[in-house]
Amino acid sequence: MRRGIGSASAALVVVAALAGAPGTQAGSLPPVRPPAGATSHLLWTKKVSPGVIRYRYRYGPLVAAPGHNLILVGPATIEKPPGDGYMTRVNPDLVDAGGATPPIEQVHMHHALILNLSQPDTTWPSLPQRFYGFAEEKTVVDMPEPYGYPVKASDVWAVNYMLHNETSDSKTVWMQYDLDWVPAQSARGSKMKPVRPLWIDTQNGKPYPVFDVHRGSGGDGRLTYPDEARPDPYGSGPKLNEWRADRAGTLVLTGGHLHPGGLWTDLDVVRGGRRAHVFRSDAKYFDPNGPISWDLAMTTSPETWRVGVKKGDVLRVSTTYETRRANWYESMGLMLAYMSDEANGPDPFAHEVQTTGEITHGHFASANNHGGKPTGLPDARSLPDGATVDNRAAVEDFTYLPGDLSASGAFGAPPVVQPGEALDFGNVDASGGIGHTITACRAPCTSSTGISYPLADGPIEFDSGQLGYGPPGYTAAVNRSNWKTPSNLPGGTYTYFCRVHPFMRGAFRVPGAPPRAPAAASLSIASRRARVDRHGRVRVKLRCAGAGRCAGELKLVRRAKGRTRTVASGRYSMNGGHKRFVRVRLARAARRALRRGHRVRLTATATGGGTAVTRRVLVLPARHRRR
Repeated sequence: MRRGIGSASAALVVVAALAGAPGTQAGSLPPVRPPAGATSHLLWTKKVSPGVIRYRYRYGPLVAAPGHNLILVGPATIEKPPGDGYMTRVNPDLVDAGGATPPIEQVHMHHALILNLSQPDTTWPSLPQRFYGFAEEKTVVDMPEPYGYPVKASDVWAVNYMLHNETSDSKTVWMQYDLDWVPAQSARGSKMKPVRPLWIDTQNGKPYPVFDVHRGSGGDGRLTYPDEARPDPYGSGPKLNEWRADRAGTLVLTGGHLHPGGLWTDLDVVRGGRRAHVFRSDAKYFDPNGPISWDLAMTTSPETWRVGVKKGDVLRVSTTYETRRANWYESMGLMLAYMSDEANGPDPFAHEVQTTGEITHGHFASANNHGGKPTGLPDARSLPDGATVDNRAAVEDFTYLPGDLSASGAFGAPPVVQPGEALDFGNVDASGGIGHTITACRAPCTSSTGISYPLADGPIEFDSGQLGYGPPGYTAAVNRSNWKTPSNLPGGTYTYFCRVHPFMRGAFRVPGAPPRAPAAASLSIASRRARVDRHGRVRVKLRCAGAGRCAGELKLVRRAKGRTRTVASGRYSMNGGHKRFVRVRLARAARRALRRGHRVRLTATATGGGTAVTRRVLVLPARHRRR
């Protein structure tokens, strides 16, 4: 039986607190109110196993206006099963009037969060309790027996959501959720063990907890956030991706959430300077184009997975994104875990923990349209020069003017911007609550729209952010309607699209020769000898020469008894013309081997305009030395 957990964007976590959270006042921010007439109602119930009843509810109608991309501030209360009991499973969906799921590239639930307004949140107590959420990956929560989320008859549930309409027409949908329920007074209910939800987010507590992942950042075509983010996203403030356990307990279930481009989320337990990796929630992409769309499912912990946590332990989350294909704007990374108060769980520092799991569903038909097919749009590079008045362009009625690739005549020709000048875009649609972006995409950027096309993959990166208005910090809007292109762009024709409404395509031109590709960077290993400190750490100096960037993975490899084994590894990233020490920690067996005088072969893999492999024998001391 596949077990899962609801994994959703936390973008509305603070927004959701505006009503019903302990010590808060409803309506303290300018809200986007729940839609008039939207209610939740019960469709049916059925017995699915001894003592377990399944309830199907729908909440709606939810009307998404053309281009709607707003977070609901409410929150809106929804129905739950009657009486005291335990929730053991949730399966979400977004459906139309006929109960069918609409195509993701047209309308989708960017994220939805279900809260218990009667309980404070565990990891962020000023919020109501976040106990389940979902986005387009629609992960199913299925508690291992005999655990369940306890609910009182007097508890009030609510939902906050961000519904995204990527078309220029209104869409009407309903949020559907199936709940498995065990009445507390039943024979099965008397044997249930309660769990509490732990929402652990890389930007925990923020109303719209997102971050950007830029192409080429991190090492070896990947970036782990927040570890490799520069500058440090937390600065001198608290580490928002960490939560210190207020009491001992046992983790019984976990799973992750991320956005397209994401590869996995990791959950660690930190104790006294030691770190134990306890689970990796992998994104399994069904998309044949790779990790670039919502056509995915997240893995969740197996049914027998248990992790003992002591009071004072720190639970830490990180997330990893690919950085070869495109820029990934407004990304997320979180883990939702459930913990019982049982204090006898396996200690992850003394027992091996299974860190892999299974997905909770397969490919959805709503994700069938991947896009990328030929269209009748012209290649902007072959179009004649266009013109603007005072270097200005408008975004109006889902069209870029001038320079829209769907327009004809002078309106469709790419306007020319002289070197050193900028094209000033103004979003006229912002007055109607519609946000737009101007985001670089690789020319010709004319293929059909789908869940994996277009991408923010322009050879030179630029992005306006979502031009529009909303409560500061509570929406993706940048709270301005104007944006200028970079004034230092080299000559060439630049194509772009709208991340909110990707059917919109445009282009502009800068006179002059197109830029040359940067020369490949060259990596070398500067260290010849290195010492091992008392913690088993080794510092190795790398040198990056030439233009571009060196990024990859540093490995210490030992060959013994005819076998080659990696005894330490770490990622690195640096600009050309720089040197940097990379610190890696040797495995315990390797430290023992070094005491006997073994050498270690260093293998470095660098990417920068190409791929190069540099090897060097690094001589380590024959005796382990203490500082």
